Amino acid sequence: MFKLKEHKTTVKTELFAGFTTFFTMVYIIVVNPSILSGTGIPFEQVFSATIISTVVGTLWMALFANYPIAIAPGMGLNVYFAVSVVGSHGGIEYITAFSAVFVAGFIFILLSVTSFRKMLIEAIPNNLKHGISAGIGLFIAFIGFKNTGIITAHPTNLIGLGDLHSPSVLLALFGLVITLVLMALKVNGALFLGMLVTTITAILTGQLSFDGNIISLPSLPEGLIVTNPFTAISNVIDYSLYAVVFSFLLVTIFDTTGTMIGVCEQAGFMKGKSLPRAKEALLSDSVATTVGSMVGTSPTTAYIESTAGVAAGGKTGLTSLVVAILFLISSFFGPFVGAISTVSSITAPALIIVGSLMMGNVAKIHWGEIDEAFPAFLVILCMPLTSSIATGIALGFISLPLLKVVMGKWREIHPIMYIFSVLFIIQLAFLPH
Repeated sequence: MFKLKEHKTTVKTELFAGFTTFFTMVYIIVVNPSILSGTGIPFEQVFSATIISTVVGTLWMALFANYPIAIAPGMGLNVYFAVSVVGSHGGIEYITAFSAVFVAGFIFILLSVTSFRKMLIEAIPNNLKHGISAGIGLFIAFIGFKNTGIITAHPTNLIGLGDLHSPSVLLALFGLVITLVLMALKVNGALFLGMLVTTITAILTGQLSFDGNIISLPSLPEGLIVTNPFTAISNVIDYSLYAVVFSFLLVTIFDTTGTMIGVCEQAGFMKGKSLPRAKEALLSDSVATTVGSMVGTSPTTAYIESTAGVAAGGKTGLTSLVVAILFLISSFFGPFVGAISTVSSITAPALIIVGSLMMGNVAKIHWGEIDEAFPAFLVILCMPLTSSIATGIALGFISLPLLKVVMGKWREIHPIMYIFSVLFIIQLAFLPH
């Protein structure tokens, strides 16, 4: 099935690669539930949903695309869901918000089986794409600093430095230093190991304790959250969640496609500019996003941590199969993960470091060209300042075509950008945001 001989690999190598990828990204089963449960979703629901969507997407990648790429709920989109969607847009609850995720996932499936996904990627200028990725990175890093008290509200300057003597701040800074040291030493699974060391420290300092068992059968306390596609579509229309759906779509398309291409280039799977079995690979995250929304998690994406498994020798879907099996096993450790997630200082270093990695896209922006640089700058700055990924994207999509027209470069922009610009102007001016 996996054509190991054809890809010049072995079962042993693929197993080791699978374990490597798993340990570099397993932090998501702690971080994702800790973020989304803040919206009122039962922790057990999000924990199980995180694993279900990860297993579905990664198994699809393994069995249908035969690539060593893992799929899981995306960092940034989970923060956007928890901070900018739930509670806003007319005070919607998480059940309604998941309708937007479901609709985005369903549209995502349709785009993945057509050429529109490729067209959309090509239509949006690279500098704007880099700005979106960097803005999300800055946003989630800010959330990490804020949740631990390293940064707090300030009566005059809006934000300021927190109490550096606070146990929560000290634990977060300790975890950040440990994780950075491990990453600097190029230790596989540095984020997970850093979280583990921080967890042990929290136990020793009395900031974390366990009541009862640390192992239990996985559960979905609320069952299926989205059951009727027509109800989901109706919710999106009734609450004017068009910009939310578009933001989920846009970020996931760029994130997954960019990650997939990067991993496949490293592994040598690219044939020129084309990717064999691209449709099967692109369907993995769209199917996982749709399934994930039904059980209670934000959109999924391909994980850049998959490059660790590729570097360890992974070349086929067997690597992904091993990752999916290991995540399935981890579903029995819900109580343990639940206890860890109550201490924000344990998960914050992962948010901050992942955010810093995403900020690397700033280097790819053409800062010498005002028509390219300013829209990207606007996206990066406004995402954290407005606590909204959608607003940042909207301002970028409005300002870039405007500058191009003023500078006589309107032909450089794909017609679809002008359509999006008008839609975003209408959304910001007349719809809830």
